[in-house]
Amino acid sequence: MRLFEAAGRHLSYKAAAEDLHLTPSAISHGVQTLEEWLGVELFIRGKRFLTLTEAGAIYLPKVQAALDMLARASESVPGRRPTGRLAVSVPPTFGMRWLLPRLLRFNERHPRIEVTVDTSQRQVDFSRDGIDIAIRMGRGDWPGLHATCLVREKLVPVCAPHLAPTIRSADDLRRMTLLHVIRASEDWAAWGTFAGVDVANITGGLRFDSIQMALEAAVSGIGVALGRLPLVDSDLAANRLVQVLGPPRFCSTGYWLVMQRETVQRPEVRAFCSWINGELKSSADKDPSNDDSLAVHLHAMA
Repeated sequence: MRLFEAAGRHLSYKAAAEDLHLTPSAISHGVQTLEEWLGVELFIRGKRFLTLTEAGAIYLPKVQAALDMLARASESVPGRRPTGRLAVSVPPTFGMRWLLPRLLRFNERHPRIEVTVDTSQRQVDFSRDGIDIAIRMGRGDWPGLHATCLVREKLVPVCAPHLAPTIRSADDLRRMTLLHVIRASEDWAAWGTFAGVDVANITGGLRFDSIQMALEAAVSGIGVALGRLPLVDSDLAANRLVQVLGPPRFCSTGYWLVMQRETVQRPEVRAFCSWINGELKSSADKDPSNDDSLAVHLHAMA
């Protein structure tokens, strides 16, 4: 059933095999065994695609619900011993710029916990994807899940040090190349609103599909990017980037720890949550523009 669920979700034996760390042949044989046991075909097989039959389309959501129920039941067993493994899903830029440089400290503190970091941008299904914790940007509106705010993001324009003296007011931005992030929920228009600056007539510039690319372009002196604290903390500290037109402005979004309610009390999950909150609080304490709303203690998990 697990093989069928993966094949039905991806409509591909190859993708299902990659998901479950098996071979496409193993997925195919497993699905055929299930079909023989049920006495009905679940897929229409083409040369390059799979399509669910009517029976398969009816069966798939019921199998998914059953597997999810079993996973939740297993997670919530009282007194379940630690597994020593932890799977964390994290946005690529947050993972590269903030989490990765600090992950060694978690490993030193908890050497018996084996951490797997997943940076794919797909929507996570905790039970089926084997993810314990997800770090997500948002407003905390994930129904049915346990979500705790780690830190609110702050926006401030940033540029290479040699460009900073030429930017003294928002009008100077009209002479600069603005670096935009296509997928960002809050970009230059949001910063203008928060800062009380009219950027409606500032057009053009370059557009990137990731925050990482926009910030690297700013470091190279190509233009002015919208820095997102805490993602640019290390660049600012190393003087690779310089803040202009400050102070930083709080976003309406933040970084959240998101997980199933059944996993909250797992020892590995509690250890990671306590550690990451401490790291963010330490960073916030060193930030002169910080206020008490930046870091939110995970008292809900105590």
